[in-house]
Amino acid sequence: MRAFVFPGQGSQKVGMGTGLAAASAAARAVFEEVDDALGQKLSTIMAEGSDDQLTLTENAQPAIMANAIATLRVLESEFGVSLVEKGDCVAGHSLGEYTALCAVGAFSLADTARLLKLRGQAMQAAVPVGNGAMCALLGADLDKAQALADASAEGQVCQVANDNDPGQVVLSGNKGAIERAVAQVKDFGIKRGVLLPVSAPFHCDLMQPAADTMAEALNTTPPGPLALPLYANVTAAPVTDPMEELGLLVQQVCGRVRWRESVLAMRAAGVEQFIELGGKVLGPMIGRIDKEAVAISVVSMEDLEALAKEIG
Repeated sequence: MRAFVFPGQGSQKVGMGTGLAAASAAARAVFEEVDDALGQKLSTIMAEGSDDQLTLTENAQPAIMANAIATLRVLESEFGVSLVEKGDCVAGHSLGEYTALCAVGAFSLADTARLLKLRGQAMQAAVPVGNGAMCALLGADLDKAQALADASAEGQVCQVANDNDPGQVVLSGNKGAIERAVAQVKDFGIKRGVLLPVSAPFHCDLMQPAADTMAEALNTTPPGPLALPLYANVTAAPVTDPMEELGLLVQQVCGRVRWRESVLAMRAAGVEQFIELGGKVLGPMIGRIDKEAVAISVVSMEDLEALAKEIG
């Protein structure tokens, strides 16, 4: 069995997608459609913008999605490889869940771009700049991370935001609580705590205003039928019902990204090969979660060609 997976925030970099756009009309069409849907030249920011511009959450989220969908469209149109025919399920890391839904036909490309732009704006607006923070805990498992979060909260929000792999867990919450967590990692047997350069504390209760915004938006643009099952971030379980997925997307804004558990659940269901489209972040994570799993990360035309030879 094979899963197609889609990266989340942090996988963006200036120049993303330029090779694909130069080589393929299918890729160019994706970037043009996203530009039109958003009424902004996002493709220019992706190709030659400043890091600061691209890292803005409201730009990074649709940009990462556009790059991944362009990669998929090139795979399908230039190499004749269909995700629905060659895949058994899909998953995405945080915003990548929207990309996965676009890939299986539940959202149009234009709607996905607009929803992610709004999601980025709403997440940014939910907490005043400087009030929230996130940190990555290296050499931490979920139990150690949870104990550290509980000890650091002191009446503030301090929650596990991402359970990425067996050695990396991310905390999110009020800035003071996150700084306390970083200061006392050693007391909990954790190797290192690193403050993340993010503009808001994602995937914690402080994001509730953004969850409310997304609930409204998704009610007017609900997902349609899914061509393949999707493993949802907040449940680490497969979903096929669009209305159930609508609720899970709302929960996802404040909820934990259960990536490690999602990969293990897909493995337990029989997935042997994971193909990451549009990034090189999830492949290494999957390798750390299960050394027996085969993970391939696909970014360039060369990567696509090699993949098409292997699975075409």
